[in-house]
Amino acid sequence: MKTNIGLWIDQRKAVTVLGSGENADIQVIYSHADKQPGRIDGKRSLAPFEAQLVEADDVTQRKFTHEMDQYFDSILALISGCQNLLILGPGETKVHLGKHLEARLPRTSIIHVEAADKMTDRQIAAHVREHFKKAVPILLSN
Repeated sequence: MKTNIGLWIDQRKAVTVLGSGENADIQVIYSHADKQPGRIDGKRSLAPFEAQLVEADDVTQRKFTHEMDQYFDSILALISGCQNLLILGPGETKVHLGKHLEARLPRTSIIHVEAADKMTDRQIAAHVREHFKKAVPILLSN
């Protein structure tokens, strides 16, 4: 059975739409990755030599990369049985996820990547439904 899954993603959360019917299952996965950790509540520390307490950029980047890999792996666990995958979202996270999944999903999976702005869960589900309504005749004719 072909499984159609739509996925809207940015660095903070991913919204998956399992199935493209009227009663699609919507699930949300949150990322705990933060590329630029900020100060607590925007308040400046009064401790002397605060700049020396900040981690080096390479350490921060390694942590961020590791957290994003965990985030992508949790998404992969949710969508592992799909054959048709639509990835939506702003920024470059969707492209990085696409590369991550191409290396790990079976070759039978078809991955489509599209740019999209912020969307509500219902808008994501409607977009996925429309995408697969248009794409299914094309996929079945091959």
